[in-house]
Amino acid sequence: MALGRQLGSLLRGGDVVALSGDLGSGKTTMVKGIATGLGVKSESEVKSPTYVLMHQYRGNCPVYHLDLFRLDSSAEVENIGWDDLLSGEGVILIEWAAKITGYLPKDYLEIEIKSAGETSREFSFRPHGARFENLLKDLTDEKA
Repeated sequence: MALGRQLGSLLRGGDVVALSGDLGSGKTTMVKGIATGLGVKSESEVKSPTYVLMHQYRGNCPVYHLDLFRLDSSAEVENIGWDDLLSGEGVILIEWAAKITGYLPKDYLEIEIKSAGETSREFSFRPHGARFENLLKDLTDEKA
């Protein structure tokens, strides 16, 4: 949660964060932290949109939370207004983003979460584009 809040405080409208990891690895928990870092009032507002594909939250900018676990084909992403989301002012947080790799923008932040025990997680951050390379430097500086 704390790492997510720190990351969320550095994100801005138009950013895309693609999360991957096994079931139960902590993707939704990371989204809760990011959302609160973006100004969403309560982490309890943030719930996995597994059955509806997407939830929207109010923060400092719109926060779009997608869970693509049940997506049958990557083309289905077009049915949720993907192009409109990408051209909007919101932050897009995607669980199971590997299902739509071909639809991701050129610049985005990829986070892989692995369980390292019952209460521990390992995070791998892969920036795509200069914006996210700089953001990770800021995140590292903030943690120091």
